Amino acid sequence: MPSFKTQYSGYSVEFSPFEDDKLGVATSQHFGIAGQGRQYILQNDRDAQTMRKLYTFDTDDGLYDCDGSIKVFDTTNASGGEGAPVMNFAEHSKEVYSVDYNTVNKDCFVSGSWDNTIKLWNLQAAGAGQTNASSVETFDEHRYCVYSTIFSPTNGDLFMSCSGDMTMKIWDVHDISSIQTARVHNYEVLACDWNKFNEHIVCTGAVDKTIKVWDLRNLNQHGAGTVGGGTSSTSSDSSICTLSGHGFAVRRVKFSPHDENIIGSVSYDMSLCIWDTEQGSDNALLEKYEHHSEFVIGLDFNLEMEDELASCSWDETVYVWMRGEEPVPTHEENENENDEEDNEIVAQFRQVLGLARGGGGVEDEDEYEDEDEEDEDEE
Repeated sequence: MPSFKTQYSGYSVEFSPFEDDKLGVATSQHFGIAGQGRQYILQNDRDAQTMRKLYTFDTDDGLYDCDGSIKVFDTTNASGGEGAPVMNFAEHSKEVYSVDYNTVNKDCFVSGSWDNTIKLWNLQAAGAGQTNASSVETFDEHRYCVYSTIFSPTNGDLFMSCSGDMTMKIWDVHDISSIQTARVHNYEVLACDWNKFNEHIVCTGAVDKTIKVWDLRNLNQHGAGTVGGGTSSTSSDSSICTLSGHGFAVRRVKFSPHDENIIGSVSYDMSLCIWDTEQGSDNALLEKYEHHSEFVIGLDFNLEMEDELASCSWDETVYVWMRGEEPVPTHEENENENDEEDNEIVAQFRQVLGLARGGGGVEDEDEYEDEDEEDEDEE
């Protein structure tokens, strides 16, 4: 199956839900720390075993957008394969790290940011021809960066978020307070997803290198969470199973749209793993792919083609392949190989996140406990 070389580092890859041979890839210059961004629309030619660029959309900031904005592009108006944003959503004060479209109601999306907030946006409310739009609602309960936001695939009013404050929250778009909160890891939670077949099952991935699967109906019964925005301090683990196999922090998790027991995950250990939760915690790891040479950030399952996967990485490559096959590079190397400056950025990033050999990310929850003590003193 084919691969494609991007100009910048890959941050996210998604198959089109309407045309199974197309996918979008968000990339950022200098690993998203500084520089520009480029959105690719690629076409996968399965017969020719090649991927080609259909469109590109450039931004002044990395994708994710480092100025706290969200941009909407129209591929039908891309002249010569290139285009500019047709709408701009700019309210977040820091990087926007997650955007998810409501596939049930089909009229809104949520964004999560390093400014600790989540915002709800409505495309129709923005109005035709309006290039800048205001959010419908702001959800402000997380106490640290929001890393992932995702709508329920079955209930258009519900969405989930996870954060560096070690919690996962469930929200109703009609209420600014979360309806369920759980401390799901003892480290920063970087990723979450909703099971496509069971509305009660979710999963989370964290800096502790693990993926946990949860039943939302049982969180409060076991003391792992509270209702109404509170955060439990108990260390009781009510997860259905814990998946261990990554060597560094888990960056993204996704349930398969074809099998309710299958989860895909990518990590800063440069690997992509496929898990079967029905096998239990000890035997869940089915497949491990190590075709990237840098941090793997993006992952997606093709909605129409069962077992077809896509991944993207800081190594500036995108791969599409079938489960059980080994991803093979078919791209030509371009001229923008990582220079010494970029290599230094990678080394510094590993040290900052505690991902270098012997590191482990966020050490513990002391900083959050210290904040609680300060709040009590002020009161």
